[in-house]
Amino acid sequence: MAKAPQLDATGHRKFGIRDSVAYAAGDLGCNMSFALKGTMALFWTQVMGMGLWYSLLLVIVQVWDAINDPLIGSMIDADKKKYRRNKFLQYIWAGSIGLIVGGAFCFIPLPQAPTLAKAIIFVAGYVIWDAFYTVANVPYGSLLSLISKEPADRASLSAWRSIGSMIGNMLHMVILPFLIYNPDKSLNGPMVFVAALVMGVLGFICFQFMIKNTEIRVETDITVSEEQPKFNVIEAMKNFVCNRPAVGATLAAMGMFIGMQGAATAVSVVFQIYFKNPQISGVVQLFSMIPIIAFTPLARKMVVKYGKKELSVVGAIASIVGGLGLFIITPNNTGLDLIIYIVCQLVYSLGLGIYSTVSWAMMGDAIDYNEWKTGKREEGTVYSLHSFFRKLAQGVGPAVALVIMNGLGYVNNAKPDANGVFTEIDVTLLSWDVAVNLRTLVAALFLISAVMQFIGLALVYNLDKKTLAKMNAELEARKTTE
Repeated sequence: MAKAPQLDATGHRKFGIRDSVAYAAGDLGCNMSFALKGTMALFWTQVMGMGLWYSLLLVIVQVWDAINDPLIGSMIDADKKKYRRNKFLQYIWAGSIGLIVGGAFCFIPLPQAPTLAKAIIFVAGYVIWDAFYTVANVPYGSLLSLISKEPADRASLSAWRSIGSMIGNMLHMVILPFLIYNPDKSLNGPMVFVAALVMGVLGFICFQFMIKNTEIRVETDITVSEEQPKFNVIEAMKNFVCNRPAVGATLAAMGMFIGMQGAATAVSVVFQIYFKNPQISGVVQLFSMIPIIAFTPLARKMVVKYGKKELSVVGAIASIVGGLGLFIITPNNTGLDLIIYIVCQLVYSLGLGIYSTVSWAMMGDAIDYNEWKTGKREEGTVYSLHSFFRKLAQGVGPAVALVIMNGLGYVNNAKPDANGVFTEIDVTLLSWDVAVNLRTLVAALFLISAVMQFIGLALVYNLDKKTLAKMNAELEARKTTE
């Protein structure tokens, strides 16, 4: 006989490890699709031969993001329909179905197609993928504030979400390099496409596990009356701009993704032409995750003792130190150079790990802050605008990085043969000076990332431990008097 679950005072299943693991599975599902975005620039330059055209197209599709994220977020907030479980879970279920194939659409290997056809394939694939990703990801991020209202529980959920994200990234970083590179170090386009399909299926399975095991404890459903004012998208966006915690957390997240995504293409090429071993790039990046993994079990207790803002600022300072250290380059790439790179990545990742384990809990607090100041929660809009700026960094960051890389000597030398088929970029033709330039660019991108995190967390985000306690107490008092 199955053991009956323990219930809390409100009749819900008590918060526990089941909630944390389920929430981690949701981010794992997101990253099964999202992790391949780091390979997108290599695929479209080295396999599809698009070069700077890819940079332009990547910026253009961010216009879709500008419409897509806030539109879907406000749509979710305005949706007052009663669902059997929860409207956020219902949207996640719908998005997870589309992501099965959505990611693969961005990696259809047709290098012989005309440039215009390639542009259409990329834009259409990206729009389809991004729409389904937003439908799943925006409500998923909003769920954190509904699973529990306790700060320690939210810290646990945020930490476990980081674990889900790390597992998704580890699969991409460690396993994929051995599958998608040919023996001559070039990228295998068809294998990237197959990998995207497989990861879409795995993501769907992860989402279904999360949906089945998620317990909603903070009820927000509202009975809509004729007198109740309609949801106002413009007002909600103004509230976001005035929401200092949301703006600070968003600036920090943009910085984080400039480091993670903006530098991803440059890092991959550096391991191709500087360290001359692209297969070990994932292993090195996995090694740099050790500080993140080590800090995650400590996050809950340390948040209770010190506070989220306080911890994350310390993390940003550590990342700045690591970013500065990455500028140390030994002549002619000795074995010492790789050791220095790994050590500095460890220091940088320690700071990133401290921030990433509490970043989602900070956004949950920012949603509460919006309710504290305006009387309205607007989870979908707050999170979707946060997601939009994150994705702006994820898209514009790599595009700008690729433009800089081309300026530093990483040029697309793919040319059609007699049959009109494009060959991949021959990385062996790139000079040592180009390799050193790209190695320096990686250091610069990581340092800029860390500085942006520090500004957002230390100077803009204003929910320190004392203020957070005051906010939570006043919100609880409002609910008891209603």
